[in-house]
Amino acid sequence: MQALVGEELRWDVESMCPACGFAVAVCGDDLPDELRGRLLVEYGPAKLQVAQPTRGAAVMRVLRAELGIGLGGVRAVLEQVLAGQYSGTLPEMELMARKLRASGIEAAASRTVN
Repeated sequence: MQALVGEELRWDVESMCPACGFAVAVCGDDLPDELRGRLLVEYGPAKLQVAQPTRGAAVMRVLRAELGIGLGGVRAVLEQVLAGQYSGTLPEMELMARKLRASGIEAAASRTVN
């Protein structure tokens, strides 16, 4: 499970052996790629949507700060965001939408329907 707790992404997994009752719980900040992939398959991706028209430079500032990417990479992500094609887990997209809204950009995260 992945959740947005305050302004941070958190994840946790719990498992119990039905035969002996042994239980284990694991959690953390950075979602492992394997678990992220399983969540995307099970629940489907969510998309980040921004209201049009929007200020591309302002969106790029937030994306660069949150994703830690350079100018070349952020332009490609901006194109995806503006086209409604930037996706991830719902908590990931909601966190990005919150960061954009905090910068005065109307944004929302929504689960995609296939």
